[in-house]
Amino acid sequence: MPRMFGREVHVGCPIVRVRPKGGGQTRHDGSTIQQLMPHAMPHILYVITDLNVGGVPLHLLRLVRAMTSRGYCATVVSLAPLGSVADDLREAGVTVLSCEASGGKDVRVFRRLASIIGGCRPDLIHAMLFHANVAARWAGNASGIGSNRILCEIQTVEVERRWHLWVDRFTHEGCRLTIGNSPSVIEHLAKRAGIPRDRLRLVRGGIDTKRILATPALDRDALGMPSDAALWLWVGRLDPVKGLDKLVRAFARVERDRNPQLLFVGDGPTRSALQDQVEALGLAGCVHFLGVRNDVPALLQTVDGFVFPSRTEGLPNALLEAMAAGLPIITTDVPGCRDLVSHDRTGLLVPYGDTFMLSGALNALLGEPRRAASLGKQAAEEVAARWSIDATFDAYQAIYQEALATSP
Repeated sequence: MPRMFGREVHVGCPIVRVRPKGGGQTRHDGSTIQQLMPHAMPHILYVITDLNVGGVPLHLLRLVRAMTSRGYCATVVSLAPLGSVADDLREAGVTVLSCEASGGKDVRVFRRLASIIGGCRPDLIHAMLFHANVAARWAGNASGIGSNRILCEIQTVEVERRWHLWVDRFTHEGCRLTIGNSPSVIEHLAKRAGIPRDRLRLVRGGIDTKRILATPALDRDALGMPSDAALWLWVGRLDPVKGLDKLVRAFARVERDRNPQLLFVGDGPTRSALQDQVEALGLAGCVHFLGVRNDVPALLQTVDGFVFPSRTEGLPNALLEAMAAGLPIITTDVPGCRDLVSHDRTGLLVPYGDTFMLSGALNALLGEPRRAASLGKQAAEEVAARWSIDATFDAYQAIYQEALATSP
């Protein structure tokens, strides 16, 4: 049997099969892992709740690409059936597996994940998102990996499902560290989940500013937008926590002299309700749903402003990218967003849910283009100076090296 770092590597597993690079559905159907072979470099098993397009799955994609380019071997496991981000991972040459969970309460994922871990025997497990964290803590320890080689990561300040914090309080010792991507996340986990600060680690998010700035703008005609319109953009998952119903109500009060247009990029469970709201308010001619797109950097170079009215965040990558593009920002004064934006310096902060303040901020920047341009310029300078993606990857690598240097 092949060996890796002095341990036997079980390349057969009765729970999952590898999804072929050319397509096909990954299932727990009794087939065996055929592609997991001994690794010359440390092997990291990344575990995530799902691989649908969203902030954390896309963050995982960027991280895996960076770590494999630095010589690490990576395998990715999704608890849920595979989403479209799995295709991008496979194109990068990464093996992607699924536990085929039927929902958040499907406890079979614990056994399935433990079987995957037992089959590939990774040197390190890095989990992201609540359900994946809980599953990785249990399955990793049950498979003999040991808590010192398990890292968990949380990228939001949880305010809706407070029971998540209770579970984290009583299970965090099943991993070496819980990583947070902003000071607000770390403070929340320390104060609300009761995780000791020496078990928490801050890894600030970051972006590739050169990629954003090197992308050319789109032709507005191709978007069906008038050349003289003032285009305001939102990007993300259409979810209740994003506060988009408040944004639509606020946009109904925006002055029309500059022909403002609001563009939603993304998809999610609230899309139908938002479209009904837009119709009911008579905004169909100025609020547009563009769906999921792969040209967000180009859109950022095309529009005039970025608005982000979330109830809570961790460290929103969409906001970072908009700042890097030099756009004037309007966002809410909530955890995650205020970690990035300084009011009246790199953007405008408004209270969450205050549609009058939100519409007032939109009207202010529409009517004061010089002020808007100044805010955008300072936002771009802030991101270039403090939010380098290379620094983010360096921080992850340092944590990996620290964990790998200790006994399992």
